[in-house]
Amino acid sequence: MSESPALSRGNHGEASTVLVLASASPARAKTLRAAGIEPLIRVSNADEDAVLAQFENSGSANQAAQKVMALAKVKAGSVAQALSATEIFEFARQQGMPAPSSIIVVGCDSMLEVNGALVGKPHSPEVAARRIRELSRNDVVLHTGHAITLLRIDYDSAVSLGSSNGSPNGLTVLETRYDSCATTVHFGELDEDEIHAYVATGEPLEVAGAFTIDSLGGPFIEGVTGDPHSVVGISLPLLRRIIKDLGVFWPSLWNK
Repeated sequence: MSESPALSRGNHGEASTVLVLASASPARAKTLRAAGIEPLIRVSNADEDAVLAQFENSGSANQAAQKVMALAKVKAGSVAQALSATEIFEFARQQGMPAPSSIIVVGCDSMLEVNGALVGKPHSPEVAARRIRELSRNDVVLHTGHAITLLRIDYDSAVSLGSSNGSPNGLTVLETRYDSCATTVHFGELDEDEIHAYVATGEPLEVAGAFTIDSLGGPFIEGVTGDPHSVVGISLPLLRRIIKDLGVFWPSLWNK
């Protein structure tokens, strides 16, 4: 079957890869954009509590890597299953990209290890203030899980969605790989006035561990040991390695 003009693969055999970020995190999206990648953002509806309930002690730092990878995997999986070729092509057109040959769905999750316990988002000012007191003059470890799902576009079924070739949405999931990284964050000393002022901004309430490095929380961090990108929730070096192992050329993701 010939391709329709709207589904052309681009001139001179050009091909591109669309990266779908399975996250609502502005920091992750900003990090990708700084690396030349405008992601298609789709937020996962995964039940994170149900995933963590599978572990014997969800709040313990034991199996920290396995926990964040399990969360990342379910996020990437739920978004990958909900995608359609139609929205991928529309996104590619909006970005001025050649019609994509493949899609990468990236799911991430981060949890902070503080004094042997794993903590997530505080959600309330009281919990945030308590967490930040624990961070003051402390070295903590941020665990970030990554799950990358590779999908292929089935051009024949994408032209005639609903055909009986096993991919009614025009996409086929090929493989999912996952890995994690750990970065140590070294905090300076925060006094009570600084803690209350920071909590009052609302910034630490909905971020893992109750801090950011790329915004208002940055001045309270003395340094990091490990990949600094992972502190905002996505490790670009780790992501590139996994994507390369999947056979995708990293520069094919550049669309900015």
